[in-house]
Amino acid sequence: MTINQSKAEEQQRVNSVAKKIDEKIEHADESIAQAHQETHRIERNYGENTKVNTTEVDDQMETNASVQQQKQLVALAVENENILNANKLKLENLQGSPYFGRIDIVEDGEEDTLYIGTSTLQDDDGEFLIYDWRAPISGIYYNGMLGKVHYKTPNGTAEVDLKKKRQFQIIHNKIRNMFDTNETVGDEILQSVLSEYSDEYLKNIVATIQHEQNTIIRDTHSDVLLVQGVAGSGKTSAILQRVAYLLYHSRTTMTADNIVLFSPNKLFSNYISEVLPSLGERNMRQVTLNEFIALRLSGVQVETLFERYEKDERNLPETTIKIRLYKESGEFLDTLEQLEEQHPEHILHFENVIFEGKPFFTKEEISEVYDHINHAYHIPDRFLKTKNILIKRLQKRIHADRNEDWVQAEIDNLSDEDFQQIITDHNIEESTNQREIIAEEFLRERYAPIYNALINNYFFNPYREYLFLLNEMPQDLVENDIWQTMIESIDDQIEAHRLNLSDSIAILYLRDLITDGGVNHAIQHIFIDEVQDYTMAQLKYIGHAFPNAKMTLLGDRAQDVLTSSYRQKDLVTEVNELFKKKKITTITLNQSYRSTAEITNFATKLLPNGDEVKAFSRQGEDPVIKVFDDDNYYQGLKETAKTLNKKYETVAILTRNQAQAEQIYTHFSDESIVTLVDADFRSIPKGILVLPIYLAKGLEFDAVIGHDISATNYPDQRSVDVLYTICTRAMHSLTLCVDKEISPLLSKEPATLISEK
Repeated sequence: MTINQSKAEEQQRVNSVAKKIDEKIEHADESIAQAHQETHRIERNYGENTKVNTTEVDDQMETNASVQQQKQLVALAVENENILNANKLKLENLQGSPYFGRIDIVEDGEEDTLYIGTSTLQDDDGEFLIYDWRAPISGIYYNGMLGKVHYKTPNGTAEVDLKKKRQFQIIHNKIRNMFDTNETVGDEILQSVLSEYSDEYLKNIVATIQHEQNTIIRDTHSDVLLVQGVAGSGKTSAILQRVAYLLYHSRTTMTADNIVLFSPNKLFSNYISEVLPSLGERNMRQVTLNEFIALRLSGVQVETLFERYEKDERNLPETTIKIRLYKESGEFLDTLEQLEEQHPEHILHFENVIFEGKPFFTKEEISEVYDHINHAYHIPDRFLKTKNILIKRLQKRIHADRNEDWVQAEIDNLSDEDFQQIITDHNIEESTNQREIIAEEFLRERYAPIYNALINNYFFNPYREYLFLLNEMPQDLVENDIWQTMIESIDDQIEAHRLNLSDSIAILYLRDLITDGGVNHAIQHIFIDEVQDYTMAQLKYIGHAFPNAKMTLLGDRAQDVLTSSYRQKDLVTEVNELFKKKKITTITLNQSYRSTAEITNFATKLLPNGDEVKAFSRQGEDPVIKVFDDDNYYQGLKETAKTLNKKYETVAILTRNQAQAEQIYTHFSDESIVTLVDADFRSIPKGILVLPIYLAKGLEFDAVIGHDISATNYPDQRSVDVLYTICTRAMHSLTLCVDKEISPLLSKEPATLISEK
């Protein structure tokens, strides 16, 4: 049989499966409509079936039972509707491209043909039309070579004879590409996928999983999975497929709510927001590092990574580097912990608990309670005992105040409705002391802010505690007067409700250690993208905050844009030292797919080990270096962008910092096709975009223009990471514009790439 004859038969099967998918979607719509009507009926009857009767105790009990029963009915109806909607979404994801792979196997003497897609599909008789790509048997498609293949099943390891592996690219239910292969994925299909311009959202490239990527996706044993991947190597694609695989693999014990993804910025978060649904799963929680810190340090404005980068470009003294490197290490957090434990006689820094403008518990009273607890106890235990004593004192105060004249007057002033509501809310039975019980419940509501302050540890001041420990800390990094100046600077910032990024993590860690708080045991997996931008202190704190979570860390040491100006130590070495007690797996991805071979080869020449990066065999235009004189620079930049925009949908002008981006934008102020992108953007429009490089991390554009790659703007090797990252954002076209003198980083480029304007 020829491949064309085979293709015709395969197309017939696609048509048949597509028809079944459409029929199932139609049936799903009918079921959803019926379920929605049922939910609406139950909700409409909810009020009639739960009328509150509080006249007699028996009536109250009957009402409560009725309310609970109706709540359960509503919840079941809503859950049924949600399940039907989720099933419909999976069917819709199969529309147009029902599957991408086929394997022919012989198992126990029986021949079988399996088709692999983004989710399982069965016909009305229960026959599998499509197998989910995450199913154990689908691993044959990714890892198996023709011949004897082993795969894991719930009952152990099974062996099959793999006779054929076929790959498809199906668009709008038409087979665009099809070939048989012995490897997981051939360059043919990758070239077909990647030659198209970038869509608004990251493409679903389940069908282009490399063997290494498949190892990343299906790893379930590592405590820490560190993926070092070159720009455009598919790190993000593999990691999102890993999330989908883990959710499928552990579907009885884990949901998307048990996973957190740390994204580099809001743009990136939105960029990948459609991927998991396209893989048959709903999105997990996404957060940037600064959002995570802000949620835990409310009321204080913490310096962002981007703000610090901008500030570092202007001024970064050697003493600042030394102090910052120390404060960003895991050892610094360990030292804080040790200092705290070494001073059991030290009284923690407490605050007054204020109620209605006056101290309810004074800091002196709280300190006395803490000091009287056995000093042999660990600090978190002493703190907890202190909190419990204060809560008991509050309860005694409520009991003592219930007969106060002002309380009784407040009770007398309650309306009949409010009075009855207290009885109903707290199931207070009629008795001789009913009024006293009502008074206590009234006081509990009135004193709720005090209880809230105690429960949330607002009576402890971690900022003052941090300053105290810094003063106690032995150090030989810098002169003592410089260290004291640093402490005074932190003190001034705290007074202004501001914090440096490195101090914020230390304070959070210290607060959590003392209060035994800030820990989320429900999270099972943490994913961190652009991990090269994270410090070891930040990773240590994230590990502390999510103690039951396995961690997947993705990065590229060559794209260390935000910290390369002062960090020298190798990321892999640092991570292995930090998590030395855990099972760590490191995987390296050296094959780049995003850019043309010309762009990839151009960018890798900037790197000391650039020959390790493998360019993908997709040919395109050579990068261009345009040199302008000072008077013509911005006009030349503008014309270059407009010319490229006639050919490409997205043209990104990438700068070193926000100030440069704003300056460029002023020269385009009369152009509606130009957008100045800032940190608050959540989506990428079409046209010409102007943005600093740190907002473009993890993203890709059809064409990229590097702004002012001159000797002034990119003077030495410290700028390599920034320039490399700019170059590797481009998929099809790269132009570097230079104001007067070319950067020494480009000194070895051939004259054929340089155009004098």
